[in-house]
Amino acid sequence: MLQKYPATDFTIVAFPCNQFGGQEPGSNAEVKAFAAARGFVGKGALLMDKVDVNGPNMSPVYQYLKVASGDTSDIGWNFGKFLVRPDGTVFGRYAPTTSPLGLDKFVAEMLAERTK
Repeated sequence: MLQKYPATDFTIVAFPCNQFGGQEPGSNAEVKAFAAARGFVGKGALLMDKVDVNGPNMSPVYQYLKVASGDTSDIGWNFGKFLVRPDGTVFGRYAPTTSPLGLDKFVAEMLAERTK
């Protein structure tokens, strides 16, 4: 996705979360080092600090994303995805089972809105 859509058009913002089977137990620094070692962090990709995406300690970012998407249900597992327009409005919410490449047509639709 990052190769197809330059960072000027598309940025991945990832929020690690330890609410799904304890899969992110490390510190923020450890999580970032793990991601960097696998080439995730860099141009077009931002890795934020760990957050809760569900429950009473839910990050305000996820509170907004859920409400703005029209789907306030819990995120069921790792890799729940939201597409957000440059103006901050939510284009869509996608299940963890949706592959990043499965978002391609939605990213293209969202970016095409800017040319209308």
